[in-house]
Amino acid sequence: MGSGNWIIDNLNSALEMWNGRLEEIWQLITTSPENFKGGGIWNVIVGINGGLKAVGYALLVLFFVMGIVKTCGSFAEMKKPELAFKCFIRFVLAQAAVTWGMELMTGAFRVAQGMATTIIDSAGLTAMSATALPDEMASIIEDVGFFDSIPLWAVTLLGSLFIWVLSLVMILTVYSRFFKLYIATAIAPVPLASFAGQPSSSIGVAFLKSYAAICLEGCVIILACVIFSAFASSPPAIADDTLAAATIVWNYVGELIFNMLVLVGAIKMSDRIIRELMGLG
Repeated sequence: MGSGNWIIDNLNSALEMWNGRLEEIWQLITTSPENFKGGGIWNVIVGINGGLKAVGYALLVLFFVMGIVKTCGSFAEMKKPELAFKCFIRFVLAQAAVTWGMELMTGAFRVAQGMATTIIDSAGLTAMSATALPDEMASIIEDVGFFDSIPLWAVTLLGSLFIWVLSLVMILTVYSRFFKLYIATAIAPVPLASFAGQPSSSIGVAFLKSYAAICLEGCVIILACVIFSAFASSPPAIADDTLAAATIVWNYVGELIFNMLVLVGAIKMSDRIIRELMGLG
């Protein structure tokens, strides 16, 4: 319900947008790809993964032959039992990776999601702390006359615009993580087939590292949200109530946007952060 003051209502509307996106992020991070949007997207991805397995099996043979050609100087070397056995084991493991790649990838995601759940439980949070306009700030705004409130309109309008943009950037980043998970799962048979040959195995290793980074992004996002929740529980204080109302509101909005920028920046760079911390390259 509106307060009857346009400035207060404008700020509350922007904060409601922000809180709604935070709540949505909280739900997305704790949701598995199988249950996202009712599981319809996941069923399509599973179908694509199954269709590409035929391509993966064909590439198995190609990568296997290429590996033998590059690692063996002559056909006589393949007669050595130890070398033949090593190539055979490599081919069998690569075939298993293509066949059971979906199960392996979903298992890795469950491990990462379990880590995110542990972080949430350890932080003692069941939901994000809502960011609200302090009562004293609302009282200052309500006491301002019509002409003095004109600068406040510009301040709150710019502040609300920033909050809306940051909310959209933040939620789009989290949604893009789901898209990366779906894309990686769909095309998994192709890069996993590269394990059949020793020279090409670096493709599969890079793919697994990238997938691990995507899964662990959720942990970084959860940590960023937990830290911001601590900031939200202690809203920006009014430094000096003797200042002009426009200055007080500007200081409040500026500090609030700064805290939001820290959260959005951490979420936006979650992939880079996890790669640097885990040495995933």
